[in-house]
Amino acid sequence: MLVLAVCCSSLFLVSLDNTALNVALPAMQRDLRTSVTGLQWTIDAYLIVLAALLLFSGALGDRLGHRRVFRTGLTLFTASSLLCSLAPNAGWLIVFRTVQAVGGSMLNPAAMALLTNVFTGRHERARAIGVWSTVQGVTMAVGPLIGGLLTDVAGWRWIFLMNVPVGALALALTGRVPEARAGHARRPDPVGQLLVIVLLAALVYVIIQAPVSGWTATPVVACAGAVLLALPALLRVECSRREPLVELRFFRQPAFTAAVLSAILAFAAMGGFLFLAALYWQNIRHLAAWEAGVRLLPMAVMTIVCPPLAGRLTATRGPRLPLIASGAATALSGLLCAVLDAPRHSVLLLAAYALFGMGFGLVNAPITVTAVSGMPRAQVGVASAITATSRQIGNALGVAVIGAVLAADAHADTAATFLRAARPAWWIITVCGAGVLALATLLVPSRRRDRPRPASGRASGTGRRSRAAWIVTAGGATVVGTTDDPTPHARSPRDDATRPVIRVTPH
Repeated sequence: MLVLAVCCSSLFLVSLDNTALNVALPAMQRDLRTSVTGLQWTIDAYLIVLAALLLFSGALGDRLGHRRVFRTGLTLFTASSLLCSLAPNAGWLIVFRTVQAVGGSMLNPAAMALLTNVFTGRHERARAIGVWSTVQGVTMAVGPLIGGLLTDVAGWRWIFLMNVPVGALALALTGRVPEARAGHARRPDPVGQLLVIVLLAALVYVIIQAPVSGWTATPVVACAGAVLLALPALLRVECSRREPLVELRFFRQPAFTAAVLSAILAFAAMGGFLFLAALYWQNIRHLAAWEAGVRLLPMAVMTIVCPPLAGRLTATRGPRLPLIASGAATALSGLLCAVLDAPRHSVLLLAAYALFGMGFGLVNAPITVTAVSGMPRAQVGVASAITATSRQIGNALGVAVIGAVLAADAHADTAATFLRAARPAWWIITVCGAGVLALATLLVPSRRRDRPRPASGRASGTGRRSRAAWIVTAGGATVVGTTDDPTPHARSPRDDATRPVIRVTPH
């Protein structure tokens, strides 16, 4: 229980920091005298580093020990949170957020490994991971309201200051947490890691800065060239390595490709939605931060209610149905705002927010199950980690693209002009939902086409017990394990096992 409390506290810090900060953006903009572009970098500097280092941090824990990596990450996250609260301007805040992301990238992979090392029984492990995942789901839902209250009562800097005592307490308790190491640590891939960072940072820079500086500005052209060079270089390097950072061969499977692209689209819509809503309710409608958080409650409630439903649907009907429902709900939400002008009508806007929360709440479980279906047991963790990275990439791209659309209209400072500037943003969210819907329809197999096979490769009916998979999901976290080896594969060592996860049952 001590290990569970420590791991949940770290997850609380990371999840609350991400969601609560969106509501504080207008207050930060006024206090730091920065532009919409500065706000984009405040969010995306964190997300880029987090996405780029998740796979590396998991491998580092396998090699050095997950408790050691967890303590290092918690120290970095707590110290940088204090620095963020003291940042004198937007530039320093962005620098401190980058350091915070380095620490944050070490927490979740290590926390999952520590949990699975301590909770060895299948049922108690499932319950522990259920609690761990629920913390993320609830924090993600109530984060905007908590962030709004802190901003109005004490100031936006307290969103970061709140991390310090919680992080210090968790750090003090980690001394009683047993160490956990993997039997086989993947080889480091420094060249691939560097190329991933360059690719993500340059791509986001072009999206954010081009509407402001112009497409012919020297830094924009240089970063566009870096993207064009880094992408083929990354493909060549990863294809030549025996243990690459990114397993490109997974993308030969249409279902895995659909899962990764769906994760990018769904989280791009979420990142853009929160960024857009925070600016609209406070800068245009002039509501207090906590009132803006209250306006997001319809979305928040659905993100709590829908994940268990998505888990049951995925287990009984397969991942295609919840993915189709998720894409349809997200697209319909965007259409209500883009075509029917829902922000001008309270009832329509309430429906649009609820639909968006429904779409986001339904997407996580089927994405993870689609990504790992048919994978060898030893590769389930790697596939799941790539999907988790895709979520963060999508979040960063959503903030960059939606923010760039708003920044392109320099006069979006009144209700009428903001709504006009926001219309293309709602169309982008509609396209993201339609993309998830199309990918699910075209590439995700139905349950009838994806029939289970015997785990041993023998014909069914031999008397050998099949391996069944279980999933625990809440908010943005989905964990996969098996009945005869119930370890959730947050990371798995490479071995010669070829037995696939063949059936999904709710636990």
